Amino acid sequence: MARLFRTRSEKKTSLWGRVVKLALTDVRVAVGGMDTDTLETLEERLLGADFGVPATLRLVDKVEELARKGKVRGRDGLRGALQEEMAAILAPASEAFLGAADSGPTVYLICGVNGVGKTTSIAKLAHRLLQEGQSVMVAAADTFRAGAVEQLSVWAERVGADFIGGQKGGDPAAVAFDAIEAAETRETDVVLVDTAGRLHTHKNLMEELQKVDRVVQKKLPGAPHETLIVLDATIGQNARAQVEAFSRFVSLSGIILAKLDSTARGGIVVNLLEEFGLPVKLVGTGEGLEDLEVFDPEAFVEGVFQDS
Repeated sequence: MARLFRTRSEKKTSLWGRVVKLALTDVRVAVGGMDTDTLETLEERLLGADFGVPATLRLVDKVEELARKGKVRGRDGLRGALQEEMAAILAPASEAFLGAADSGPTVYLICGVNGVGKTTSIAKLAHRLLQEGQSVMVAAADTFRAGAVEQLSVWAERVGADFIGGQKGGDPAAVAFDAIEAAETRETDVVLVDTAGRLHTHKNLMEELQKVDRVVQKKLPGAPHETLIVLDATIGQNARAQVEAFSRFVSLSGIILAKLDSTARGGIVVNLLEEFGLPVKLVGTGEGLEDLEVFDPEAFVEGVFQDS
């Protein structure tokens, strides 16, 4: 399978320094190990930055093990040990490029609850793909939310993407089917399918999402080539519940982390990969159409510790 766009050359380390507050300046490592109070302080800092329980325990256990062996000395040693283990957790994300079809249209299914920035993330992704020379079609399969089709239509026109939309309350799967058929006829490179964005506890709409996924698979073998969930970077651990719920209905392949320009605890990036094996692939860093970046694990790790 081909891959669509790679990380741009510049590293946004300052971004991660702003959104991950991992203050370690007062965390000390004594010769021969770390005492209970120090380990508890480290654990609290990691949990406070939204690294989550599984990743936090892994990081603290690794530091404790290395300190006990005399391989972690002082603050620099602590920082180095955390960086190394964090990089190991994030290693799968270094290969997390967007998948693409070998032939015919590439189809991305975009899901997520209302209010997370799903519509604007789709617009930003369409814009970036168009800027990189791809032709793009946007399919508004969120037919149940008032104004959703119209809103996406406006964005598609603004960025210069083709658009397929259904009637309010219509069959979302039919919209996805029609979009793929139109993309095949027009030889469009990428189809972005917006799906219903109600709360993940709304079973009927989750089953509609499942139906869209099933129809897409049947219409075009190998599709969807990515199923991306959009998460709001500011909601922290609530993101876990959303990933958990959507995973029961579709096979998620990655995350678009939106609203990272707001106050956020970016450790959720590590949390989701450690707990669910789900990499963040794209991050929204502002309100402009250009503000969508490929997630760079190396920049993340450097940024987290730049002031520690």
